[in-house]
Amino acid sequence: MPHVRTPRLPRVRTLVLLLLAATGLLLAGAGPVSAHAALTGSDPQQGAVVDKAPTQVSLTFSEKVALSDDSLRVLDPKGKRIDRGDPANLSGTTYAVKLHSGLPDGTYTVTYQVVSEDSHPVAGAYTFSIGAPSQTTVSVSDQSAGGGIVGALYGFGRYVSYAGFIVMVGGAAFVLACWQRGSGVRALQRLVVSGWLALTAATLGLLLLRGSYTRTGKLGDIFDLDLLGQVLQTKTGAALVSRLLLLAAAALFIAVLFGAYDKREEEEKRDLTFGLAIGGTVVAAGLAASWAMSEHASTGLQAGIAMPVDVVHLLAVAGWLGGLAALLVALYRAPVDTPVGASAVRRFSRVAFGSVLALVATGIYQSWRQLGSWSAFTGTRYGQLLLVKIGLVVLLVGIAWISRRWTARLAEAVVVKPRRAKGAADDEKDAVEGEADRVEGGTDAVDGEAAEGEREHATARAATSASASGEKGASAAVSGKKSSDSKRAAQLARQQAAIDTARQKQQRDADPNRFGLRRSVLAEAGVAVVLLAVTTMLTSTEPGRTEEAAKAATSAASTDASTAGALTLDMSFDTGGEDGKGVVRIDLDPARVGGNEMHVYVERPNGRAFDIPEVKVAFTLESQDIGPLPVVPDHITTGHWSANGVQIPMAGEWKIAVTVRTSDIDQATVSKNAQIG
Repeated sequence: MPHVRTPRLPRVRTLVLLLLAATGLLLAGAGPVSAHAALTGSDPQQGAVVDKAPTQVSLTFSEKVALSDDSLRVLDPKGKRIDRGDPANLSGTTYAVKLHSGLPDGTYTVTYQVVSEDSHPVAGAYTFSIGAPSQTTVSVSDQSAGGGIVGALYGFGRYVSYAGFIVMVGGAAFVLACWQRGSGVRALQRLVVSGWLALTAATLGLLLLRGSYTRTGKLGDIFDLDLLGQVLQTKTGAALVSRLLLLAAAALFIAVLFGAYDKREEEEKRDLTFGLAIGGTVVAAGLAASWAMSEHASTGLQAGIAMPVDVVHLLAVAGWLGGLAALLVALYRAPVDTPVGASAVRRFSRVAFGSVLALVATGIYQSWRQLGSWSAFTGTRYGQLLLVKIGLVVLLVGIAWISRRWTARLAEAVVVKPRRAKGAADDEKDAVEGEADRVEGGTDAVDGEAAEGEREHATARAATSASASGEKGASAAVSGKKSSDSKRAAQLARQQAAIDTARQKQQRDADPNRFGLRRSVLAEAGVAVVLLAVTTMLTSTEPGRTEEAAKAATSAASTDASTAGALTLDMSFDTGGEDGKGVVRIDLDPARVGGNEMHVYVERPNGRAFDIPEVKVAFTLESQDIGPLPVVPDHITTGHWSANGVQIPMAGEWKIAVTVRTSDIDQATVSKNAQIG
């Protein structure tokens, strides 16, 4: 039988795998979640040396945070807790914890691990001293939140939940609004059900991971019932439970859409379509609200407006990208007898256009709300990711415009069967018909032989019993031959049906307009996968407005300290070796002639403190040819060195040089000039 080419999807699978790999790299590069509530002040301040032991330690954040019993801890030089009672909210965004009385001199460590109002964990630590700095056994270099295996699993769960929502809602909307015949297509049914399963599984996973993600960071605490109970009392826990309840309603909607709805006649479907559209919109809006009520939209500026805008934004994303996924499946996997037509593609094009308009309007508002200034576009991580997202959306719209052109051509073109394919198919048909004629002729011959045998049997009635047995055997052989020929005819009929189906599929796929549309839609879907990854990263990144506000508050605090007489200098260094890049900070208090207290802090580029083998400081007053005056500070804790009684002999513009050694052979010297005295 001549070979009939059937379309396969190796290229599609390869592209999908590559896009998923790119998505994985994007998510892997996201790292731990950024702090959405930044620490903007503390009392005592970081690195401060106080004469008298404080009665409490207070922390001020850039926004409200959620506290647990051990969110704020104060540890003595031996690592023993000296705080008492639960932390409390003093006023606004300031929180405090009481300390035991009679604390001895030494260096104390303050650690905090709280949850931002937009559901993201924040952790950090700093030190202060009573009387004079001392050695401490407490390490503050590993204070982080939202990282490790639990953080990676939580981030993956967030991505899967977004993808499941988009596929489920967008796929169902595509069937109802664009291609109602698609309710009977198995591939579309599997797509929508897969979206529901992905969203349900991801929501359950996030609920279990939440306690460990915001508190301990330990994988073994995922099934801790106490942590789960605490999560259920939070805003995020309530949102996840609400999402699960709405998913039960979504399951009923899907069952009706692909069950009773599919079996109705066209006229009966019209009334049911309206009811399903209303019910589906309510359920989809409720699911979208479960994100809006617990993440960025629920806190900050104009939260009452931002949450409904966020719901519209998510629904528009689902209508566009989820419908795009459904269209892709329909173009590649729809049965030959139920192909997706140009009218359905045109209807989806209108839906996608409306979704893009809604995305632009809501996206502009969200960008203004989260950034607040043009400088935040390039000066913050959120703004940089937003620029990437805008670029991907523009690319997606450009590819969609190409798809609209292919749709217009598909609607206008008349499908002409390729002459070569038709000739090959006709040859196969002739071969099949010839084979059928041969079988029919063979059957007639067998019938003739059977009739002749009957006549001979009638004239030879006196034959022996052995001859009679032989005749019966011959008759059985003839019947067997008839049965074999009947099976052969049935097999040929099945082959003919397969040939007809393959011919129709070949003719459909040979249409250049349909082929071009399939490729452009596939390209759209590929860009959409990466766009979803960037969007997931955006929801886990500190908004630019918050980041700039925290920087402004920190700068103001530094200015206040400088006005009071203290001096702070930040200098970047690069020794060229492994782990050789970072920032060294010099704090000199009160920065005047005579004795001064100096603190040196070494941090990685990401702001995390780390230790190096040696730090040396030298003071030079070049105008008076004084110096260099060397100072070797004592190591206090991770990334922190201190020296008391640093003598500055006279006022002037001093050159402060810091030598940083990161290994036995790698070191660098950086310097800055500053007015002292």
